[in-house]
Amino acid sequence: MSAQTLLYAQSGGVTAVINASASAVIQTARAHKVKVLAARNGILGALGEDLIDTSKEPISAIRALAHTPGGAFGSCRFKLKSLEADRAHYQRLIEVLAAHKVRYFLYNGGNDSADTAAKVSRIAKEFGYPLICVGVPKTVDNDLAVTDCCPGFGSAAKYTAVSVLEASLDVAAMAETSTKVFVYEVMGRHAGWLAAAGGLAGDGSASAPPHIILFPEVAYDEARFLTQVKAVVAKVGYCVVVVSEGLRDGSGRFVAEAGGKDAFGHSQLGGVGPALAATVKDKLGMKVHWAVPDYLQRSARHLASATDHAQALAVGKAAVEYALAGRNAVMPVIVRSNDAPYRWKIEAAPLDKVANHEKTMPKSFIRKDGFGITAACRRYLQPLIAGEAPPPYGKDGLPTYVRLKNVAVAKKLPPYAVK
Repeated sequence: MSAQTLLYAQSGGVTAVINASASAVIQTARAHKVKVLAARNGILGALGEDLIDTSKEPISAIRALAHTPGGAFGSCRFKLKSLEADRAHYQRLIEVLAAHKVRYFLYNGGNDSADTAAKVSRIAKEFGYPLICVGVPKTVDNDLAVTDCCPGFGSAAKYTAVSVLEASLDVAAMAETSTKVFVYEVMGRHAGWLAAAGGLAGDGSASAPPHIILFPEVAYDEARFLTQVKAVVAKVGYCVVVVSEGLRDGSGRFVAEAGGKDAFGHSQLGGVGPALAATVKDKLGMKVHWAVPDYLQRSARHLASATDHAQALAVGKAAVEYALAGRNAVMPVIVRSNDAPYRWKIEAAPLDKVANHEKTMPKSFIRKDGFGITAACRRYLQPLIAGEAPPPYGKDGLPTYVRLKNVAVAKKLPPYAVK
C-alpha cells in the first residue's frame, strides 16, 4: 500500500458529469503518485469496508469515465447523524480509514454530502486521526451555497431547455385538433433552477413557450394558474407549462407528495405534473399531455453542456490539489467573473459555509407575475448550457460508455452491519 492513499466516494443522485469529476480525481492523484480507493455506494462502502482499487483500471478506462454518465462506483442516500447519536459509525469509519492508510477523503455530492465531509473532518480530529477531507460539488438542483453554479446542473438544464423546445414544437403542430396544454415536470425540491432552465426554450416573449413556469419559491394558487392557462390558450392556441416537483401551496405543503421520507429525511416527491394536468382537464375541459423525465434529465450525457463538463473536471482536479496541499474541510467552488463572455475560476470555500445551506432562486430572477424568468436569470443561465461535449459513438449508433472492473480491495476488519 502506498504511503499516500486517497478515498473517493459518490453520494446522492448522480448526474451526467459526476464521473467526469471522478476521472479528474483519479488522473490528478495518479500524476502525484497517490493511490485512489473508491468506496462502493458512497459512505456505506466506507463503513462496510467495501472498497475498490482504482489502480486496477487502465488509464483508457479512467479517461472514458469523463464521458460516461451514472455513478461508476455506486452512490447512496445515507446521512451520518451527530457524533453523540452515531458514535459507532464514526468509530468504524476511522478504523476502516486507518486499516487502509487513507490520509485523504473526497466526498462527491450535494448539501448533505458536504455535511458528511465536514462531520468526518471534525471527528477525525477528535479521534486524533490524520485526515484531510475535501468536498466535491455535484447536484442537478443547483442549490449549493457559495458556488456560482454546481457541476451536474448545466447539463440537466440543457436537457430541460432542449426537451421543452422540442416538445413545444410538437404541441404547436397538434394544438388545432388535439393537445391544448402540455405539462413538463422537472426536479427541484426547494429551488426552481431547473424549472427556470425551461425558460431558455423561448425568447421571453408572451407567445413563446414555455408560457408558464411554476417555481417552489412562488406559492401555487390554483385559480390564478387556471386563469393564466385559459388566457394563454385563447391567445396562442396552446399552453406549455414547466413545473418543479417541489411546488408548494400557500400553506407551504407540497402540491404532490408521494408519501414517506428518503434516507436524508426529505419528503418523497413525485406526480405534480400529472396532478396539474388532471386539474386542467377537470376544470377547463382541455386535452392535456404531461411528461416526467425523472432520471432522464440527470443522466442524459448525450446532451451534456460543454461548460458543465469542463467545470466537473475542474472541481475534481482542484479537490485533489487542495487535499495534497493540506487544505482541510474545504470544497472547490465555481466563481463567476463575467457573464458575456462567460468567465469563471475555481476557489476554495469552507465546507461549513456550504453544508446544510440551500441556494434558492432570487426574486430578481423570477418575473413579477411569478410565471417566468427575467432577463437577469437568462443572463445567468445561458452560459451554463453553452457548448456540446458529446460522447464518442460506436458503429451500433450508441454512445460508447465505459463499465469499470471495480476490483475489490481485500478486507482487513471484521464485518460491520450498517443500520
